[in-house]
Amino acid sequence: MFKKLILITLIFSFAVSCTKEQNPFEIGKRYIGNLNDSTQVKDLKSIFPNDSIANFESSNTFTGNNYDVEIFNSVGEKLLILSPTASKDSTATIKTIRVESAQFKTIKGISKISTFKDIKDNYKINKIDNLIGSVVVTVKELNASFTIDKNELPASIRFDQNMTIDVLQIPGKAKIKYFMLHW
Repeated sequence: MFKKLILITLIFSFAVSCTKEQNPFEIGKRYIGNLNDSTQVKDLKSIFPNDSIANFESSNTFTGNNYDVEIFNSVGEKLLILSPTASKDSTATIKTIRVESAQFKTIKGISKISTFKDIKDNYKINKIDNLIGSVVVTVKELNASFTIDKNELPASIRFDQNMTIDVLQIPGKAKIKYFMLHW
């Protein structure tokens, strides 16, 4: 009996020691750091205890007419901009996250300072939208969209908003202006 108890204790200790801690800067399909697609606005203070949360009051409501919640680190650098599913509702979940810091990276290493080539080499591109001043590259594997300024594109395709832009037309060195996660 004593040997069984020691064996069970060893197995339990091994299992607990193998538990992987969540990387606070890792991006996946349904999470970014400790935020996930079911995180409620009221939980932001416990998720970001050492960071500053703008447009958020202790009463769990938003301030002013801007319902986006901005997260800044301890030295004042903007990390994320969160858009909740409903305004002035502390139980609302987050529907969109704009990644502002290069610290946040996908499992495959894509961050705000990556290039189009990095995206293309690591993920399947599902859609490219041609907008007035930018193109938006959608990657469903991440529920993400990457915005690239049209100034990064060849002049022949910059000005025709009706043109369908193909993956081959975007230079590999084109920089990401910003990217967003959509839940």
